[in-house]
Amino acid sequence: MVRLLLQAAVLGALLPAGLGARNGPQRTFGIDYDKNYFLKDRKPFRYISGSIHYSRVPRYYWKDRLLKMKMAGLDAIQTYVPWNYHEFKPGVYNFFNDRDIEYFLQLANEIGLLVILRAGPYICAEWDMGGLPAWLLEKESIVLRSSDSDYLAAVGRWMGVLLPRMKPYLYQNGGPIIMVQVENEYGSYFACDYDYLRYLQKLFHHHLGDEVVLFTTDGASKSFLRCGTLQGLFATVDFPPGSNVTAAFLSQRSSEPTGPLVNSEFYTGWLDHWGHPHSVVSTEKIAKTLNEILAQGANVNLYMFLGGTNFAYWNGANMPYASQPTSYDYDAPLSEAGDLTGKYFALREVIGRYKPLPEGPVPPTTPKYAYGQVAMEKLGTVAELLSDLSPSEPIRSTYPLTFVQLKQYFGFVLYRTTLPKNYSEPTPLRSPLNGVHDRAYVSVDGVAQGVLERGKSYVINITGKAGTNLDVLVENMGRVNYGRYNNDFKGLVSNLSLGQVTLVDWKIYPLDIDSVVGRGLNSRGEESKTAASNPSRYAAPAFYIGRFSIPSGIPDLPQDTYIKFPGWTKGQIWINGFNLGRYWPVRGPQVTLFVPSNILVSSALNNITVLELEQSPCDIQKCAIEFVDKPEINATLQYESNSQKLFTKDLWLDPL
Repeated sequence: MVRLLLQAAVLGALLPAGLGARNGPQRTFGIDYDKNYFLKDRKPFRYISGSIHYSRVPRYYWKDRLLKMKMAGLDAIQTYVPWNYHEFKPGVYNFFNDRDIEYFLQLANEIGLLVILRAGPYICAEWDMGGLPAWLLEKESIVLRSSDSDYLAAVGRWMGVLLPRMKPYLYQNGGPIIMVQVENEYGSYFACDYDYLRYLQKLFHHHLGDEVVLFTTDGASKSFLRCGTLQGLFATVDFPPGSNVTAAFLSQRSSEPTGPLVNSEFYTGWLDHWGHPHSVVSTEKIAKTLNEILAQGANVNLYMFLGGTNFAYWNGANMPYASQPTSYDYDAPLSEAGDLTGKYFALREVIGRYKPLPEGPVPPTTPKYAYGQVAMEKLGTVAELLSDLSPSEPIRSTYPLTFVQLKQYFGFVLYRTTLPKNYSEPTPLRSPLNGVHDRAYVSVDGVAQGVLERGKSYVINITGKAGTNLDVLVENMGRVNYGRYNNDFKGLVSNLSLGQVTLVDWKIYPLDIDSVVGRGLNSRGEESKTAASNPSRYAAPAFYIGRFSIPSGIPDLPQDTYIKFPGWTKGQIWINGFNLGRYWPVRGPQVTLFVPSNILVSSALNNITVLELEQSPCDIQKCAIEFVDKPEINATLQYESNSQKLFTKDLWLDPL
């Protein structure tokens, strides 16, 4: 007993402020299988939870979003831990600023929200590669999410860093975490490797102790639960609004004959893809099914309660290859910008039928401000700025190398070779094995020729003289996050052919654009003159810059805003060095990008950098971007074929 008390005292001394031993009985959380409910502090407990991903919300707004979730009547939040967000390179860890998950957990605890932690290692989440780091693919034959020894070694190292950080935040240690998910929807993966699940189970218990409640989540059918569950891991299910609730929970009962009923992902909306309509799910359907779930005494997590934003390059993709846009609004109760919606209040009303709602006002929607148009000027093409963007000597290779082989995991790589002979007549440049992952912008001697795109455009015609540069700028548009194809290599993953000739002798330039933009790009001499000589709808990828100031004399500025791209085509944008993400208004459905106020400054000029990959408006109309006070994320302008549905998560789901 003395030893136990001493251990408790030492543990309390090591815990972060606000956590640790509390006066009174020891806090406990567990499962009463005989009575089919959770036990919190030895009393029956049912949770109503909502998903929020700290990686998709600026730290500046974590408290605002959590308070709104609390005031909706939620007991808990659910969040994923994206491995690649914290271990960008092997052995290099980042838990600071927007990646400070421990601060996020402390905030949840202070606000009075419990936490359901979905620790991975795989998370799906419509996040790049489902949260798995791309550097795992350096062993090209690796079998992800399996007992592959190299994969397990990397998982063991990562969990040896993450889980000890999480242990002080377990509920029994004074923290908010009541449950920890092991893997995610594993029954939907082809490997069906029970040894892998056993390894994870042992690993999690080793770092978190034997008292922690470990659980799994799978689609509500026996076929998914067959490979996704393991004895000793509590099996939960997920299903959408409009489902037969009783039948869905009977699927859970096939794996868990007793214990609490749990829907770990009750979908409040759905995800989007470029070129497809924005997904909208009716509030009435969600409220009706939520009421049915709660009437059965079941536990539920609303996925998403707040979607947020895929800043920078973090969006995922599904197969047949289609990447997700920057907005992860999800048609959730709280919008991408944390705005209160009609869906928020409708679901709050349903929750209020089953438990007392918190007293006090709901935090208001944050104000938005339209700063207006900002003039942009061309700085130079990627080729003209290449010495800044890739200061090291190019990597030379007979055949193209992938991003992973270059240790360039995100963004862009420029592949350059020379034309082996004169091509005075249009000659087909082909990617015969669909080897462009994911989109390539082709120029000859600085003149844009066209675009090759994965799964869509395999050939373009080019002309040029022998010895001139053929530049192929390849964009990684997001790795597949779901299914067996998440070992998603990027770049030129197979050869290109020109006519009957296989192109060889490449100079390859990994582009460190984010670092260079953060330091400030510099112009390289005269403005490019290639645009005027190129009559096509394409121009060589180029950078544009602009500056604007926050109006003085108006209180409470800066405020959140949205950025619009009139006349622009596709690219990437940074404000004050912060990578806001991708824009692609000509394909949609997203037209505006959310700009959180915390990246803006009122004490100096705000710097805007745009990388336009195809065609800017600057040669034919006003060269400007525009800040507006309302989002536009549902204006699909270029619809893809509706005959081919995307396989996402565990469902073939059309927007409702």
